Amino acid sequence: MDKVERIKMIKAMEFIVRQVNDESIMNSWLMVGVADGDIEYGDLSVNVEDLEFDNAASYIEDDTFSDTMAVFLRVMSRAYRSGGLYCDDVVSSEEN
Repeated sequence: MDKVERIKMIKAMEFIVRQVNDESIMNSWLMVGVADGDIEYGDLSVNVEDLEFDNAASYIEDDTFSDTMAVFLRVMSRAYRSGGLYCDDVVSSEEN
């Protein structure tokens, strides 16, 4: 298991989900993905402390990691159909 690679993925998914333009879509992420507050907004760095943050072990276990990626894909699929992403005052698409 490459812990650094998995933490990078978790942090990248967390950052992207926070850009979803429809907040109601984020609920499944907050329940099954990354809990609110576990990763500081915008933190994409990976260092030794990240390997030891409170819930790191649970996020990078095979089953949990797989489930988290699946939830991310569902959130992104729903986001695509419901307002897209919003980042730096730019929206990826309008609501359909």
